[in-house]
Amino acid sequence: MLNRYCKQGRGCLGPVSLVIFAVIWRITPVVPHPQCLDFKPPFQPPEELTFCVMYKNFGCCDSTKDRELMDKFYRIMDNFDYYGYAKCAGYVQDIICQECSPFAAHLYDAEDSSTPVKTLPGLCGDYCSEFWLKCRSTITLLTGDLQLEELEQDRDRFCQYLQLGDPDYCYPHLLVNEQLTRNLGRVTANSEGCLQLCLEEVANGLRNPLAMVHANDGTHRFFIAEQVGLVWTYLPDRSRLAKPFLNISAVVLTSPWEGDERGFLGLVLHPYFKFNGKLYVYYSVEVDFEEKIRISEFRISASDMNAVDHSSERIILEVDEPSSNHNGGQLLFADDGYLYIFTGDGGMAGDPFGKFGNSQNKSALLGKVLRIDVDNNDRGPLYTIPPDNPFIHEPQARPEVYAYGVRNMWRCSVDRGDPITREGKGRIFCGDVGQNKYEEVDIIEKGKNYGWRAKEGFSCYDKKLCANSSLDDVLPIYAYPHKMGKSVTGGYVYRGCEYPNMKGMYIFGDFMSGRLMILQENKRTRQWDYNEICMGTGQTCMFPGLINNYYQYIISFAEDEAGELYFMSTGVPSATSYSGVVYKLVDPSRRAPPRKCHYDPLPVKVKSRLINFVPKEKLVVESLPNKRPKAKATKAPVRHPPRATEAPQPATPDWLEEFMQILRNQQETTTATPTTTKPAKSRKGSREKGRQGRRRKGHRQLESAIQNGTLRLVNKEGMHNQGRVEIYIQNEWGTVCDDLWNIKAAAVVCRQLGFLYVVRASKKAQFGEGKHLRILLDDVQCEGYEDSLLDCKHAEIGIHNCDHQEDAGVICGNEEY
Repeated sequence: MLNRYCKQGRGCLGPVSLVIFAVIWRITPVVPHPQCLDFKPPFQPPEELTFCVMYKNFGCCDSTKDRELMDKFYRIMDNFDYYGYAKCAGYVQDIICQECSPFAAHLYDAEDSSTPVKTLPGLCGDYCSEFWLKCRSTITLLTGDLQLEELEQDRDRFCQYLQLGDPDYCYPHLLVNEQLTRNLGRVTANSEGCLQLCLEEVANGLRNPLAMVHANDGTHRFFIAEQVGLVWTYLPDRSRLAKPFLNISAVVLTSPWEGDERGFLGLVLHPYFKFNGKLYVYYSVEVDFEEKIRISEFRISASDMNAVDHSSERIILEVDEPSSNHNGGQLLFADDGYLYIFTGDGGMAGDPFGKFGNSQNKSALLGKVLRIDVDNNDRGPLYTIPPDNPFIHEPQARPEVYAYGVRNMWRCSVDRGDPITREGKGRIFCGDVGQNKYEEVDIIEKGKNYGWRAKEGFSCYDKKLCANSSLDDVLPIYAYPHKMGKSVTGGYVYRGCEYPNMKGMYIFGDFMSGRLMILQENKRTRQWDYNEICMGTGQTCMFPGLINNYYQYIISFAEDEAGELYFMSTGVPSATSYSGVVYKLVDPSRRAPPRKCHYDPLPVKVKSRLINFVPKEKLVVESLPNKRPKAKATKAPVRHPPRATEAPQPATPDWLEEFMQILRNQQETTTATPTTTKPAKSRKGSREKGRQGRRRKGHRQLESAIQNGTLRLVNKEGMHNQGRVEIYIQNEWGTVCDDLWNIKAAAVVCRQLGFLYVVRASKKAQFGEGKHLRILLDDVQCEGYEDSLLDCKHAEIGIHNCDHQEDAGVICGNEEY
């Protein structure tokens, strides 16, 4: 049906038809902000539209909505004779179909979910005038808006009412606005080609979250592990169970030191967890004053599907660790059903152990990818060797070795493969942390040598070993220099349903620089093309629930049961800092059609108190500078062996040593101010330089209104880190009684006030009696992980059996005591 406005020859050619070509991932300027009336991105309809055909390739309607609009059209036009139909049908169709426009939220002035949606789209002035002159009799049929009906007789007031605050989005001018239409459905990019995505906050208040796995049992719950040795259960609505899924913090070896690589490092559920209840963990432990890495098997509790039977632990494997760094930590089950274990090279720098180092020594378990069979292990050995392991016939090699020559692979994943073609299925991607020049990404294959310590990335490290003709190593698919980042965090290939543009992208990051990066295989050249992810600027992420900033230290990546991607990061890289957050990656430019990705989670039997999720992060709306050096892929060199006369490169400090030096040089102080959330530490140093389009978290600003649970410390000396605990509840300040007061409750206070450590839980009014206040809290019992004292168990507000001689206090600090 022809559009009447375009028939007048005013800037349109022929029928109004918004032609949108195949949606591809491409670098384009940032201008449009497509958004539907459900406040989500547009999509490509799975079935062809027959009524609103101008949006058949990309928009906000599927075939069901298209039929609804067509029915509405005929209900309206049934009120007109042939002449009225011929004169107004085109206008009515155009106006009705704007609900399908990729810019529907703008046309109906509904970008903000808190404001009422207009009943007619925003019309450009000249088009509105023509519509009013010819077809104003349709207005009462098109809308139930009484105000519009009152304006029906006044053209100027009617058209003024339909004007938009942003005239670029009025209909039909937006159809010929090239800046708005040429990039629809494509991921936007800034001027330097950095692809702009957004985030959803999924979980917060975690201590170095480093693993997130799903149950794969239809419940769509997931488990998040903290470095200290606790694992938490999260339900699909993102609420958390108060009782930990697993707690082995008493035996896990770690420390509050920033950058400590020891701790709870890996978690994986058996592929048949739904039936056998088995899971496997990888953690650091001290045995007879010797540090080891331990891989253990646990079983789920027979009485609680959200709790592990801690008495069921069976130690599958222990390996001595000669140093406290390079501990590896990845566990995964590949498509062959075997358990893969990724160990580090033993630590220090340059793999100095033995003649060629641990990594090149197949008789050592360090610096390897191990593969074992843990099925049918209820009787007999705890694991067996798969019959096709590559070195089982080499007398000097450990039969568990599947691949070797790795330095410290941090985070690996198995590609689910394309859901239709299965292309890529079963590939194992790993990020291998480099020494002092390069970080690399590898695809793991049976029996292969990944080069360390002969090579670092594509470059020779130990030049003598590198020149050995028998090295026969596999080059990485990608490597990047330390000016771009100094500790790779391996990621996943996106195989989810919700964001079609991201399909096939390997998304990973860097712990030190905070970069989010993408690799995509070029089918023609078989090479991997590189790009970067930046957080959306301007209106890009202005959707309900989306944010455009994250904490710098990217610890790990994860995928949920549906294949959507997440990453975990923290503002303070310490096992005891509660600044860890889990984010979901979101493409704001295009989503899957409605109902295509819908699933109904199976019910979960919950025997623990639920803690509802409360997001804390906010969208940053101001523009930030976008300057930083561009990362370039390191090309594979021609493989001429170096001259044998060249001496081996000496071991040099790796990123951890450099990182610790940076931290030692920093002079940071934290001021205890009344706040309901823990402020993020602002990290300043050489890493800050040259970061583009990525929003770093800073100190939170004090809210104008004091909220329930706000704390302050009071003492006569005016010291900010210690004092009597006073809490604000129901419009008054009060004190806390020291009955049951202990270090866990004090830890909640110190963390809430922004300190890293609790030094002491003080009692007996050590910091004076608050006699001028009421006692508001008594019998406080905390686990230590709560966000506020109000989240702990306590007596009823204002009810107590003590006096001010028992006022509780704390001493906090930012250094370990």
